[in-house]
Amino acid sequence: MSKQANISRMRRFVLIGLMLSGFAVLAGRSGQLQLLDHEFLQGQGDARHLRVVQVAAHRGMITDRNGEPLAISTPVQSVWVNPQELVASSSDLARVARLLGLGVDRLQRLLGQRQDREFVYLRRHIAPDRAQQVMALDIPGVYLQQEYRRYYPAGEVAGHLVGFTNIDDAGQEGLELAYDDWLSGEPGAKRVVKDGRRHSIENVENIRSAHPGKDLKLSIDRRIQYLAYRELKAAVRQHHARSGSVVVLDNRTGEVLALVNQPSFNPNNRKGLKASRLRNRAATDVFEPGSTMKPFVIATALESGRYTVNTRINTSPGLFQVGVNTIRDMHDYGTLDLTGVIRKSSNVAASKIALALEPKQVWQDLSGAGFGMATASGFPGEADGYLADYHRWRDIERATLAYGYGLSVTGMQLAQAYSVFANDGYRVPVTLLQREAPAQQQAVYSPRVARAVRTMMEEVVKKGGTAPLAAVPGYRVAGKTGTVHKSVAGGYSDDRYLSVFAGMAPASSPRLVTVVVINEPRNGEHFGGKVAGPVFSSVMAGALRLLNVTPDDAGLLQTRWHNPEGPA
Repeated sequence: MSKQANISRMRRFVLIGLMLSGFAVLAGRSGQLQLLDHEFLQGQGDARHLRVVQVAAHRGMITDRNGEPLAISTPVQSVWVNPQELVASSSDLARVARLLGLGVDRLQRLLGQRQDREFVYLRRHIAPDRAQQVMALDIPGVYLQQEYRRYYPAGEVAGHLVGFTNIDDAGQEGLELAYDDWLSGEPGAKRVVKDGRRHSIENVENIRSAHPGKDLKLSIDRRIQYLAYRELKAAVRQHHARSGSVVVLDNRTGEVLALVNQPSFNPNNRKGLKASRLRNRAATDVFEPGSTMKPFVIATALESGRYTVNTRINTSPGLFQVGVNTIRDMHDYGTLDLTGVIRKSSNVAASKIALALEPKQVWQDLSGAGFGMATASGFPGEADGYLADYHRWRDIERATLAYGYGLSVTGMQLAQAYSVFANDGYRVPVTLLQREAPAQQQAVYSPRVARAVRTMMEEVVKKGGTAPLAAVPGYRVAGKTGTVHKSVAGGYSDDRYLSVFAGMAPASSPRLVTVVVINEPRNGEHFGGKVAGPVFSSVMAGALRLLNVTPDDAGLLQTRWHNPEGPA
């Protein structure tokens, strides 16, 4: 064998030896990694690729009494970036900015200012298809996060009542705020494996299940809510009024079937929204109720035993002096029985009656009807109203209280108070939630007195009363008007009014109580019967029909059928 062959053979042995040595080293190292350093390496791998991520939980739904949705949560995507990982050209950033509706300069400033962070939102709550378009650009450092966005199917019709949530799905206004703990879901958590671009590629384990929020069923009937909102909005526009409210109660249960305000707002689009539009005026704004207080004074007079339905009061000459103050009627009504006092809405007669009654008894009856205290409906920011202690009443205050000055109420309080007459003298607590069991009632007046006053109030909507335009075809209606001079610095305005109508139907066995308040009508009309009365009529007629309430006045139905214009 030649020397050259020996050298080649030796080289082959050396090469084979080196290869075997390399394999041995690799095998040893592999054994070390697999057996000795396994836990360390597993921990390092987990630290780089194993992540605990939050699982979003949707907020509970808000529905009306019939299960119709008023607030629901829909899944959306939010786009975020890790500036420390972001690798994008200027053209990539321009495409991202265009898809997200952002300016390129604004996007670059946002990223430049937060280079030290690992999580920066670019745009929250975008549609899934738009989010997928962003991810299709395949830009390192850009990610998606699933969240939920609140949507309000009724829009502005139920905006004040339902309220809204912020971008983090926390209640900010209305019942969304009042029942935030009930509605809020509990997010879950899971452990996932992510690749180098932070895309989840494997679910490892479920750490904590997500629990959705609980649904909330309101007392509201969305059909009546729409009806009341439509009629109120039309009236506010017709009379160029500053604002208005309508409250509709189910007298049997105390449930609020409709609560609407003008001006309103759309909770689905709050850009440029003024804070003044957020007020639920029916629950938070107080006003002097005017002549809608007269039935309560009459009721106390009947309860005292000093007056009967036939007691007559001399109101001539339409003036009544109390100290240095003069109380006036619109006309000289002469001598009136108690029914006439309500039908003609005599301030003089109401004042004389109030001054003849024990202040303590008047105060107790008004407090029992709910004046001077919030209705405890649970609505955030609900006002208490005001009813002064009777120990501080002077004669002029006792007199003016009889026709609705010197105390304040909300629309919801006034509706609750009128339900006392509708419910044969018992007050039922108001609720905005569907009531599952009968509520505890509080006696205010005897059934005999409540029915007597209810019968008196039927005269208000008849010919010769102050609100024939509040009549409802086919139904007996009992109610009372209020035309209130608004208080201003130094006294009361001569040209700024509040027009009110409060009433119930069918009067023979009331099912619904409705209060209409129109604030500062400015088209020439300001009397409660002419401004608020027609709204009451339209709302009540539609609501009674929707609830299939049997008519109780066939004579009126026939009259209105042959005379579409109704009473003059």
